[in-house]
Amino acid sequence: MCWAWFLFRRTPKGLELTDEATAGLEPLRSGFLQFEGAVQAMQAGQSSHVYTIAAPREFFAAWLAPRLAAFRMANPEVRFSLVSDEDADFTEANLDLAVRWAEGPGELEGLALGEPGRVEVGAGAWIGWPGDPAPGGEDGDTPLNVGDAGQALAAAASGMGKARVPVLLAESWHANGRIAALGEPVSCRQGYWLVAPLPQWRQKKVKALVAFLTGG
Repeated sequence: MCWAWFLFRRTPKGLELTDEATAGLEPLRSGFLQFEGAVQAMQAGQSSHVYTIAAPREFFAAWLAPRLAAFRMANPEVRFSLVSDEDADFTEANLDLAVRWAEGPGELEGLALGEPGRVEVGAGAWIGWPGDPAPGGEDGDTPLNVGDAGQALAAAASGMGKARVPVLLAESWHANGRIAALGEPVSCRQGYWLVAPLPQWRQKKVKALVAFLTGG
């Protein structure tokens, strides 16, 4: 049977959906979303002990790595696969979870890691990085620009200047003795967020890791 006459009508501007087809769009969209969630749930069941996580390299080294190690000590069967591109597509990279430096979770589910804010470290001329490309103002002198917050911290710790970096990273470096002193934290709109699409966020294994990382 041909359903084209039922779904479309011809107008001077071309084909348009009929009222009956428009009425069926939402149930159809809901059905596809449920199907996608079911497929992802089955995939999660097949790899319930494997986590694929995307995170900025500097964040992984300074904050995430020791916490994943502690989680694995408590759960020896767990395996991790790390992706350095924090903006990697969840479907293409088959991600379970991502850490992103952002103003919020956006269209994803998410929880903030600590309070959003920056802190000044080092002394001298400003060091710029993508999260703070013009710390001295648009017309300010920034003789050194680096690729990420970790490089900004390393440059400041080596005496190459001063930088405004995420509080969470600076505190980790300070606790490890890699930087001597911290300035006063200044609130900002961006922070580190744990994020995932709703189907992944609801997975039992993801809930367990998120609770561990956030102390929940």
